[in-house]
Amino acid sequence: LFLDDAKMKNFTSCFKEKDFLKFFFNRVRLNKTDRYQSDFPYISLCGRERNFIRCDDTPLVFTEQLQKDDTEVLSYAHSGHVLTLPYEPYKLYMDPRNGRVYHPATPQVGGIGLVRSKLAIELSQHFEFSTGQASPTHFRWKGERLKLENDWVSETQRFPMNEECI
Repeated sequence: LFLDDAKMKNFTSCFKEKDFLKFFFNRVRLNKTDRYQSDFPYISLCGRERNFIRCDDTPLVFTEQLQKDDTEVLSYAHSGHVLTLPYEPYKLYMDPRNGRVYHPATPQVGGIGLVRSKLAIELSQHFEFSTGQASPTHFRWKGERLKLENDWVSETQRFPMNEECI
């Protein structure tokens, strides 16, 4: 998470305070305000303040796979156990156009989140491809062969600013 006008966008210049990240990301929504929608398709409301958001791909980026109260979760925004969603390995989706891996997210952000490249590479060793298929059809997880269910992707909304993510 960076300010839009930050010249240097790296780990030292991003927001990392977990309480702030929780506050900010719990309020992220699709921008339905009729203001700046084409440039900022997402918004995070903070009292009277409106934080208009744009991103290369999706506003939620899953950064870690964790255990939380005996449940497997994906953490997003480098927040550790603070911001998590249930991990549904059978719903992982690899876009055949760009190779990016996605996972279901909350409806407020369009229902889809990007899996960070480092985590996607770790997970990709479990993908199985059927002959002639550009996307994986199965996922091996904890000794089980799961059929990937990608129907959910057609019901999501994404507004990427980066053309290679379209």
